[in-house]
Amino acid sequence: MNSSPEDLPGRRPPHVVDLLLNSESVEDFLHGLAAAALAHAPDADGCGITLETDSGYVTVTSVGGSAPTLDEEQYGLNDGPCLQAVRTGEEVHVKDLLDEERWGAYPAHALAAGTRSSLSLPVSAHTDIAGALNLYSPQPDGLASSDVATLRALAEQATGALALARKMTRTREFATDLQNAMRYRGVIDQAAGIIMAQQRCSGEQAFAVLRRASQNRNIKLRDLCTDLIIRVTGQPPHDPPELRPPPPA
Repeated sequence: MNSSPEDLPGRRPPHVVDLLLNSESVEDFLHGLAAAALAHAPDADGCGITLETDSGYVTVTSVGGSAPTLDEEQYGLNDGPCLQAVRTGEEVHVKDLLDEERWGAYPAHALAAGTRSSLSLPVSAHTDIAGALNLYSPQPDGLASSDVATLRALAEQATGALALARKMTRTREFATDLQNAMRYRGVIDQAAGIIMAQQRCSGEQAFAVLRRASQNRNIKLRDLCTDLIIRVTGQPPHDPPELRPPPPA
C-alpha cells in the first residue's frame, strides 16, 4: 500500500539546533534524529537511517532491534520499501506485509523477522546523498498511531544535517588544499631567493632555473626546492607565518 498514515497532532519535534548542540558528530546527530523518530512512533520497534553511497546502501544509524536486519535484507535484494523511498523520493507506507506482493522475497523475510508494517520517509531526495528514514512495527498498521507531521519534520532535519555535513567537508578539503598550495608556494619562493642570491638573477630567472632542474632530474618542483633549502640552510623550509600554529598561551 502506498497511502500514508493520517497526520496526527503531537509533540513538537526536537529543534535541530538543540540536537546539533548535543551532538559531537554527524553520526551522533543522525542517531538523535532516529531516537526522536522512534519516540514519535509508539507502536514501532525500530528506526534506521539509510544512505546511498558510491559502494551501495548503508544504514548509518539505527535505534531498536529491527531496523538493521530489515535494512540489510533490502540491500541484499536490491529492493524493498526503504530503497523505493530512496529512489523515488516519495513516502512508502506498508500497512500490512501479509497483503504485500511487491519487492520479491522481502515481505516473507520481514514477516519471519516479526515485522508487519513499516514507513519509509525520503531524506535528501534526488541528491547525491539520498536516503530514507525507516520505521518498523510488529503490528499491522502499526504506524497509524505515529505523529507523521513530526516524522516528516525529522526527515527534513536529517536532509539539512547531511547537506551541512557535506558543505563542511568540502570547506575543510578546500582549506587544506589552500594551505598546501600556500605552503608549497612558500617553499618555492624560498628556493628561488637562494638561487637569486647565488646567481645574482631575477626572480623569474631563478624560477626558470628551478623548473629546468626539476624537469632534468624528474623530481617534483616542491621536493627539489625543499632539498635545496635543506642543503643551504641545514634546516627544512619554514611555513608562511599565516600557517604557523599560534604560540601557547
